[in-house]
Order: sequence, then structure tokens, then C-alpha cells
Amino acid sequence: MELSAALKVALLSSLLLSAVKSAEDFNDTLNLRQKSHVAGLCAQLIEPAGFPCSEHNAQTKDGFVLGLQRVSSSSGILRRQMGPPVLLIHGLFMAGDAWFLDTPNQSLGFILANRGFDVWVGNVRGTRWCHGHISLSEKDKKFWDWSWQEYALYDLQEMIRYVYTVTNSRVFVIGYSQGTIISLAAFTEPDTVQMVGAAALLCPITYLNHMTARLPLRLVKMHLTQVLLAVGIHELNFKSDWGTRIMEMMCDRHVDCGDLLSSITGKNCCFNSSRIDFYLEYEPHPSSTKNLNHLFQMIRKGTFAKYDYGFWKNLKHYGQLKPPKFDLSQIPSSLPLWMGYGGNDALADVTDLQHTLKELQSKPDLLYLENYGHLDFLLSTRAKEDVYDKMLAFFDSLGTHSSY
Repeated sequence: MELSAALKVALLSSLLLSAVKSAEDFNDTLNLRQKSHVAGLCAQLIEPAGFPCSEHNAQTKDGFVLGLQRVSSSSGILRRQMGPPVLLIHGLFMAGDAWFLDTPNQSLGFILANRGFDVWVGNVRGTRWCHGHISLSEKDKKFWDWSWQEYALYDLQEMIRYVYTVTNSRVFVIGYSQGTIISLAAFTEPDTVQMVGAAALLCPITYLNHMTARLPLRLVKMHLTQVLLAVGIHELNFKSDWGTRIMEMMCDRHVDCGDLLSSITGKNCCFNSSRIDFYLEYEPHPSSTKNLNHLFQMIRKGTFAKYDYGFWKNLKHYGQLKPPKFDLSQIPSSLPLWMGYGGNDALADVTDLQHTLKELQSKPDLLYLENYGHLDFLLSTRAKEDVYDKMLAFFDSLGTHSSY
């Protein structure tokens, strides 16, 4: 590490050490805030919009209790008349609410329900719509000892199995951003992919070595995640006092954060900035430092692989010096795939997507929108016309139930 980089890390360590006490003090406030979500996503956001919704729980093999919501049409379509089940998988620092943040005519979750799909909303561990762990407390270091690898191999696998069991039907999966990472990783597992009927991926990611987002690249260069782990910060919650301080420091002479979203996602053409205050009532959700570190490993190494613990710990975890790669060629060629991507997306880069496409056996249906950025695929005011109608046409082309 260069001397200048080492000095930056030392300064960052000092700041973070002073912030640890603030983080501990914040736990009490966080617990109070989380109690406000005890009613669940259905009661807070979906039912007030006039859509029937029920809460469900699914327990992973490693003991996390995930929250899922089942949503049906506002017109009162009976469950026995519903179309195929669709499972929505959100992005990083998001949760299931991300699919319902705009009007019923703009939000994908509502649109799918009104089109007659049996909509299931997924929430990965650590987010506020989940229900903790059967034995661990959120104050335990081990509670946060996971990355998107566990999202893929435990959380998504269990959510797909739960929906498949309840509906007795193969599941259509829709992922956004990090949700596409864990979807594609999960689909390399035969036991999981056999329960999937098709998948639509918004801003698909498996490789990140060509991403151009300014703020994430700066954080990678400053070794932020390694320092956080070294000083004992295992939960990443940017609504906390210390999380706010970190962002302020990053934006102080390091990155122009006048437009913070653009520095993270790239330029968004059609994002409704007038609703940011409302979005921030729900976002961001917590994640783990280890998860962000895993994503930063992808940027540094240019790989789509399991978490890298270092040579000797890799031997312990995997029986080999380097972490195993997720082999995209293991995804069945008969699995119908649809992908939507944008020319202004600074996270899901077009070059990296081409790398992904070369490794897949199949040729997914593709939608390219030159002026779309990363957030546009979820929160554009024109997303229904530009994106979702095309996605729905893909699903419609498969018939009621896809089988491969």
C-alpha cells in the first residue's frame, strides 16, 4: 500500500474508532425505529394502496428468519385465478419496499399484481422487514458474518423453495442490481434452478471490473471495508450517526457528492427526484460490511466468485487457495432469461454484461436503453412503458407456466 494510502487509512481508522461509540449508542435508537416496522411491509405500504397483502416467514438453513409478502390485485382477483408466482429480489441497501415506492401505475410490484401475477416480495437477511435469527442477536458479530454469497445460497434458495411449495408452481424471478448477482449465482445450483420457471434481470451484474461509479471506486481505493472490519464495525447502516459521518468524510474533497446518486449509480435520465424524501423514509436498509467487502473484491479482482478470505482461510472454507468461481455455464440453457440494461449505468457496465453473456449457455432476450441509468430501471417515471411492458411481454410469451 502506498504511503499516502496508508495515511488515509490511518486517518479513516481514527475516525471510525471514534465513531464506534456513536454506533453503539445508535443501537438503542435503531431498535426503537425498527419497532415502528413491526406492523410489516403489507400494513405500511402495500395495503394502504388498496392491494390485498399477507405476511409470510421463511427460515434459512443457517437460522435467519426472512420476511416475504404476498400481493394480489387491487381488483380482488381470487388466488385460484392468479397467474404464475413471481418473486421480486431487491438491490443493495434496499428491501422489498423498493418495488412499491411510486404510484400503482408506476411501481413494478403493483403493476404485476394488477396483471394477475401471484406476486411474492423477497427480503434478504439484515433488512428491516426480516425477523432476525433463531439464536443470534443483531448485536452479535456473527449475526453480520455473511455476504451476497449467503444471500444466493441460503436466502434466495429458501425464498424460492417457500414460494414453490406454497404455490406448487415454478417461480418467475425478477431481480434488480444485487438481486441479479444473487439470482445468477443461485441459478448455478441445480436444486434451486429446477424450481425456477424464468427470470427477468434489471441491471444484471456478475462482473464489476469495468464499473465507473465514482464514489464506490473511491471507497475501494481507500480500503474502506477492510478498515471497517478491522475496527469491529460489521453492520453497515447509513441511517446511523457514524454512517452519516462516513459519507460526509467521503464527500469532503474526495468525491463531488453534490449529486450523490449520480456518483453512485451514474446519470439517471428519468428518476423522479421530487420523491427522494419519501424514498428515504424506507431506504437505505442495513447490510453487512462483509457483503460490501465481497462486492469490492469483485471490483478489484474482476471475478464472479465466492468470498475471498485469503489463502489459508480459503483452504479452511473451500479446501483450495482461491475462492471457487460461480460457473455461469451451469445455468441450464433451457431457462428463459430476459435482461434490461442501460447505457448510462455506472454500476452494471455494458462491457461487464458482455462478459456475462459469453459465459451463459443461452441467449437471453435483451432490452438496451441508451439513456437509462441504474436507478431508472426501478424508479423511472417512464419505466412502465420503457421497461416493464417489454418484460411482461416476455413473460406472456412463455404461457401461464414455464417448463424446461
